[in-house]
Amino acid sequence: MSDLFRPWPVLPPPLATAFDVHLQWFAAEDEGRTEEPSEHKLRKAREEGKVAKSVEVTSSLMMLAGILTLAALAGSMLRTMLAMLTWFLSNAASPGAFSGAIAPVFLGYLVRILLPLLVIMFVVAVGGNVLQVGFLFTTKPITPDPSRIVPRFGRWAQRAFGSTEALFNLAKSMVKIALIAVIGYLNISAEIPRLTRLALAPFFSGVALTASIALRIVLEAAVLLLAFGAVDYWFQRRQHLESLKMSRQEVKEERKMYEGDPLVRSRMRERMREIMRRNMLKAVPKADVVITNPTHYAIALEYDRSSMAAPTVTAKGADLVAAKIREVAEEHRVPVVENRPLAQALWKEVDIGDPVPEKFYEVISIVLAEVYRAAGRSARAAEEIAQGAAS
Repeated sequence: MSDLFRPWPVLPPPLATAFDVHLQWFAAEDEGRTEEPSEHKLRKAREEGKVAKSVEVTSSLMMLAGILTLAALAGSMLRTMLAMLTWFLSNAASPGAFSGAIAPVFLGYLVRILLPLLVIMFVVAVGGNVLQVGFLFTTKPITPDPSRIVPRFGRWAQRAFGSTEALFNLAKSMVKIALIAVIGYLNISAEIPRLTRLALAPFFSGVALTASIALRIVLEAAVLLLAFGAVDYWFQRRQHLESLKMSRQEVKEERKMYEGDPLVRSRMRERMREIMRRNMLKAVPKADVVITNPTHYAIALEYDRSSMAAPTVTAKGADLVAAKIREVAEEHRVPVVENRPLAQALWKEVDIGDPVPEKFYEVISIVLAEVYRAAGRSARAAEEIAQGAAS
């Protein structure tokens, strides 16, 4: 057989070395944290100052605001600097001119030059953070933590050199440098003919040209960095949510903490049902009538014209509870009327303590009228219900 047709040997997989770095080492799934963070964990992290925030967004906004402020106030700032220079030169030859007055004058000029820029930069810096995380004030991030005194060099090295975040930060820095270099090259190369003639131009013409080129470069770089900051904010938010992911055991423990043990909750619900059943059975003797299915449902109705606008369901039950309601009603001689459609409808649509809807007034008035006549009572209440249904 020719060597060309011989099977290729199966090579063993390469052995892992200590220098191999897997890009998914820090994925939450590898640590068993596969569940999305709960509202409680997000709120707790926010209270501790752990929020998704991009420094690139804030810095690019400050850079853009600073450039626009300088462009708008350049004339005023230049006139103030010329006035300051004129004052110092005119008083330099006067003996004793600077005794005690130089500091207030200098500070006055400095405030007039820098205060508008600093105020705008401060407002933009605060606004950039509020835009990303909302209004948040906490001292937790600057609170001394003894656990941070001894650094974890292994974890720091893995996070700094082998994690997805480190690779993204490296790529981000390289892209920023490349963007600024390209913007600078394009703007300067377009002005080469004018720059070569600056040796023959007046001084202020050269200053104006170089200032306009620099302003254009910085302005375009700020706009591109702002768009780049939006991508960085998306990445930081993704990393933030990834770091807050929870394991299934953590979800169970948190649910137990805030909702209680499922076994305890079921026992409490059963206890509440028992209490409601006992109180409900106490209301059966006061009812005017009990409407049955006849065996599956039993609904007790009470109507007091002085305190009720309509007949009210005071007790209802199914199966064993319905049998108990019928038993109590018979013991206290409360009329029991069989009406399958009415019993089923009241069971589905009316809760204990609620008045019956108007659509049942007519049929309930007929039932109450028969009950009152059989008991020798006036049927006036039933007639009032029927009139309400007709109106």
